[in-house]
Amino acid sequence: MTWLQSVVIAVIEGITEFLPISSTAHIKFTKALMHMDAHDAFSNMFDIVIQLAAILAVLVLYWKKFINFKHFSFYLKLVIAVIPALVFGALLKKHIDHILGNVAIIASITVLGGVLLLFIDNWFKEPIVKTEEEINNGHALKIGFFQILSILFPGLSRSAATIIGGLACRLDKKTAAEFSFFLAVPTMAAATAKDVLDTYKETPEAFHSSNMGMLAIGCAVSFIVSLIAIKGFIGYVQKHSFRAFGIYRIIAGSAILVLVYTGVIAKDEPKQQAATKVVENPVNPLNIASK
Repeated sequence: MTWLQSVVIAVIEGITEFLPISSTAHIKFTKALMHMDAHDAFSNMFDIVIQLAAILAVLVLYWKKFINFKHFSFYLKLVIAVIPALVFGALLKKHIDHILGNVAIIASITVLGGVLLLFIDNWFKEPIVKTEEEINNGHALKIGFFQILSILFPGLSRSAATIIGGLACRLDKKTAAEFSFFLAVPTMAAATAKDVLDTYKETPEAFHSSNMGMLAIGCAVSFIVSLIAIKGFIGYVQKHSFRAFGIYRIIAGSAILVLVYTGVIAKDEPKQQAATKVVENPVNPLNIASK
């Protein structure tokens, strides 16, 4: 990964993480277009860790929610909502890895998710829940199960799945979007912690000091862009439908499918070769990574 690539990925993450267009899909598409190594340990860890910066954007914008310890119910709702994703994420790891290795499948899911967003406003009308305080534990659990859809279908978008779950619980668009942001905090924090730990165990050379500088800049970029994207998205959905996001997803996903089937980008990520190799490390030149 180069410095330019890291900044591009961070900008993409910041824009797409909280919009119903799938950050995972956009990062996969961007990396495919830039012909980046799909199995580079640091690059894959980078994709996850910069999500932590996006979490910080939520904490900054909604700090009053997250430090109000008098309202235990808020934290309880987040715990209830995140449990389904943690359980199914662990059970479906092989399924997730398989789909994430196929750009064509992700692009197809992007298109189908776009079609869904074209009609979502017509399906859920007359909301009755208009503040976070009105969301009960049952609503939280239902939204949590909707989040599983983004695990089953990578490219659908965690944000889209949870917002649709909120609308199905008769939350208004603003409240559904904001609860999606809140739920992202424990969900993405857990994903980041697990990925960093796994990377450290399997490929500790990814934590070389030069990589850490690139990671720090990527986090800063993702954080700043996320702040702008969140505020802009909330303002937009209060006045407009989700139709524009659906149209965008259909166009973007279709364009990637055309590039895949014309051979411009690869349909599948090349499988990683199992081999034992010596990894250059200025601190320990004998460091060996078995892959």
